[in-house]
Amino acid sequence: MLDVQLSGLLGDAPAGAGEALDLVAGFDDALTLGLARLGEEPAAALAALAGALAGTPIGERVGEAVEKVAAGSVADEHLAALAGGRAALFGAVHDALLARLDAALGRTRAAWAPAEAKPEAAASSAGSSSAGSSSAASSAGSSSPAGNLLAGCRVWLRELAIVGWRGVDHDLVSAADQTIEALLAVPELRGLAVLLDGLATELRASSPVATMDRLPARRWADLWTRAMLLSQQGPWHGGGAEQVSGRLLILGADVHEHATVVRVQIHAVLEPAGGAPARLVRTSIAAAKVDTIVGPTVWKLLRDQPVLLSALAQHRSVEITDMPLLPGGDLVWENHRARAGEDADPFATARLQLAAATPPAVTPLDRHPVRIAEPVFVEGYKTDGQTIDLGGSKLALDLDRLPSAGPLTPALVKASTACIGLVRWDGGQWSLQPLAVQASVKKQPVAAHNGDWALGPTDPKVAKAESKNGDVVAVLRERAGRLLRK
Repeated sequence: MLDVQLSGLLGDAPAGAGEALDLVAGFDDALTLGLARLGEEPAAALAALAGALAGTPIGERVGEAVEKVAAGSVADEHLAALAGGRAALFGAVHDALLARLDAALGRTRAAWAPAEAKPEAAASSAGSSSAGSSSAASSAGSSSPAGNLLAGCRVWLRELAIVGWRGVDHDLVSAADQTIEALLAVPELRGLAVLLDGLATELRASSPVATMDRLPARRWADLWTRAMLLSQQGPWHGGGAEQVSGRLLILGADVHEHATVVRVQIHAVLEPAGGAPARLVRTSIAAAKVDTIVGPTVWKLLRDQPVLLSALAQHRSVEITDMPLLPGGDLVWENHRARAGEDADPFATARLQLAAATPPAVTPLDRHPVRIAEPVFVEGYKTDGQTIDLGGSKLALDLDRLPSAGPLTPALVKASTACIGLVRWDGGQWSLQPLAVQASVKKQPVAAHNGDWALGPTDPKVAKAESKNGDVVAVLRERAGRLLRK
């Protein structure tokens, strides 16, 4: 039984993981205080980071960067090396955790194959990482518009590192606005733009940071590190995409709702055309929003993807033709390359197909423990609503991620006997995030999926409440159009 297999995760953390995370915490403390004038403890933390990486391919560059920063020289190449070292430590922890998860589930993951003749791939990997990429980046198109924008990103990130989070104020945050706006206008740099915009928004809401009692040092350092790596040479996906065709069997939807954006990440099994082995894949759709658009209404923002929304709401398969698939297992969704297929119950897919599907390799920049989100199927368990019992061991349920845009509720999870979910690792422990459950309510079988309301709420009470509030999306679009016409 899979639930018994998962119980193998619940022992001690992999050897060395705690020590690696302590080194990261030391770096994050130094970044909190700022690198301009290192005190004794931050300097010792950076030296420990360099010592731990001394025997790795980036050890020499990280050691040199620590020496220069300690001497008061904080240049782009030094920060790139430090970001690469921090990413490498997290990458090692990620690999150990994922290897344990794959062993528990009996999965054989696709091997990562670095793309040849892609200098940006090697530069961005956590192994040779950004320590070696900065010098290349400085000469890789720095005079081009994109190169100038990346240089602007690095200037702002360097200022953040110099003053530290405690030194951030409104003026420093606002200094990034012009660069972010310009980045958003360049499609291939939009991902970096959104990342920087998110960091700037959080810092702006917290400014002046010096007055905060506690601050999310690790989260901000994660965002800073990823932005520093991406700003060396711009977008990177680990090599070119392959074109895939076949039948897509949806397992579940992970809905992320934020004040200014909604993103739906769909986990699925791909049965490739031609009879090749099944593969685990993901695809995402997203839309900008305002904070007044919440709950089931967010699906209206995604109506330009009718095939995918219909497949979610009606539990149908999707036939795809020549859809781009990135090396990390992400389908670049293109609606015109997809058509609705036959009925396909996600629970039947999970029971029959999930265990044998090959999970994708993890791209170097995504090797971080919090990015672990592996689809699993468990059934026949007992739950108290907060944990599920795995043959005597208990796995925490991550209910904070249940979206308001679907019918899945904590009460249904508590009444459930089968679950399709994502196994995650965060805060030093494993957890299960439900995407869909089968339960018994008033002695009647019930199934609920996060994507059930993709075409509108099926719950009469929710549908009535939404109808009473009117079409908020249509009203806002009409008002926006009126303003643009003026």
